[in-house]
Amino acid sequence: MAARRGSLSQRDARTGIALITPTLVVVVLVVLVPLAWTLSLAFQHITLLNISYAGFIGTFTLDNFKGVLTSPGFYSALWTTLLYTFGSTAGSIVVGLIAALVVRRGFRGRSLVRALMLLPYVAPVVAVTFVWSVMLNPQFGIVNEWGTRYLGWDDPIAFLSQPSTALLTVIAFEIWRYYPFAFLFMMARLQAVPDSIEEAARVDGATPLQVFWHIILPQLLPTMGVLFALRFVFTFNKFDDVYLLTGGGAGTEVVSVRVFDFLTAHKDVGAASAQAAVLALVLAGYLVFQWWIGRRKNGWEL
Repeated sequence: MAARRGSLSQRDARTGIALITPTLVVVVLVVLVPLAWTLSLAFQHITLLNISYAGFIGTFTLDNFKGVLTSPGFYSALWTTLLYTFGSTAGSIVVGLIAALVVRRGFRGRSLVRALMLLPYVAPVVAVTFVWSVMLNPQFGIVNEWGTRYLGWDDPIAFLSQPSTALLTVIAFEIWRYYPFAFLFMMARLQAVPDSIEEAARVDGATPLQVFWHIILPQLLPTMGVLFALRFVFTFNKFDDVYLLTGGGAGTEVVSVRVFDFLTAHKDVGAASAQAAVLALVLAGYLVFQWWIGRRKNGWEL
């Protein structure tokens, strides 16, 4: 009997290994091998001219990291990345929360409104960046046309090419494009909030603001925490939106754009890999910090 149980247990173990093997192979090939390859390149003097001779094992050196950390503009790009990431993440969550509260109760045409809210998120990034660039153009853009005609602007504003407005404009674009992501999370959580609690609060004389602050918001905080972590990771590595809108100029050079420039303009694969590794370390440090704060304050986990 014991031998039969042992045989059954071994058969179950083999079945489990067979089931997870395809996933494990995909993770190794798609995630671990490129990651190890990037780290290996970061410690070698590799350019696009000699990358065909590069291997996992080469002449390792810290020169790429020293060059990155002492190069002019790196810390300014890192600071710009943090401002862009925090502003875009917090803004998209706030706008997503407002949108979810607006369409929470039933009204005529609510399904259509919900569908329209998702358009920025599903539209091709090339198309929407082109539309924004045309709308904000200082010569023929509709925003400057309305601003000078109805808002009393003395001169058109070059939103995407002057340092005082470029970063704010890119953050506004990011908020507009990704608030539907937060909206979907908030809507799913709001639908799980029991109506009876809110009705009891209203019967006791609570105002709508008090109901939101003391009943709805506390139940949304764990969801908002997880959402903030997800959006932070996505935005911290964002490249296409910034590059298509400004090319990294006018004070909008984030580290991902800088990595691209090192790879294409300088053809320095080692330095680009070193910057990507530094970016990953900063991101990992933030995630560990948020995980620690979340466990201490709210009891939620990533």
